[in-house]
Amino acid sequence: MLKALLFDLDGTLAETDSVHHPTWAGLLRPHGYDVDWAFYQERISGRLNPDIVAEFLPNLSEEEGRAMIEAKEADFRERAAALEPLPGLVGFIERGKGMGLEVALVTNAPKENVLAVLRALDLDEVFETVILADDVGVGKPDPAPYRAALDALGVAAGEALAFEDSPSGIASSVTAGIPTVGVASTHDPGKLGRLGVRLVVHDFTDPELEAFVRSR
Repeated sequence: MLKALLFDLDGTLAETDSVHHPTWAGLLRPHGYDVDWAFYQERISGRLNPDIVAEFLPNLSEEEGRAMIEAKEADFRERAAALEPLPGLVGFIERGKGMGLEVALVTNAPKENVLAVLRALDLDEVFETVILADDVGVGKPDPAPYRAALDALGVAAGEALAFEDSPSGIASSVTAGIPTVGVASTHDPGKLGRLGVRLVVHDFTDPELEAFVRSR
């Protein structure tokens, strides 16, 4: 029996890659990287900031790496005010709560970004449980953030449904044993469909999604 809906943040609540992409492109360009859309999707989207910096800028000191990450995220938060929820998201969450389902957020994003995005989307009072990779100590694609969410809610993996837009996020939820819906807000739906998800939707207006949720 379905008891909980677990949502990723970036790309799932709102299409944020179009905001993250130019911030990374601007930061990495002086270091010789041409971060086009394909590069961003394949090598940056969904990953933890320290891992990205360590791969592409291994010669930076720890302090320099932190400063770059802070600059990138400050730029993102300035742009985030213009974000809007994915179509159908707000109504979908309201219907889920009306069915008595718990609603949680599970994200790799820094706390300041989470607060900024939720404020922009007018969802800052929606999620009773918020699981941050920083608090867990490891981020997606590791399953630990999703396992922490299950523990916090007191539900089994089969009693939850996860919503993820990126390969790394899907790897996290699927490895945790949680049935997962791929949200193709930016990534190719065919690619997401091959990663072990139960269903792929473009947004939360898809009629197949409502039927899928009620069937569980």
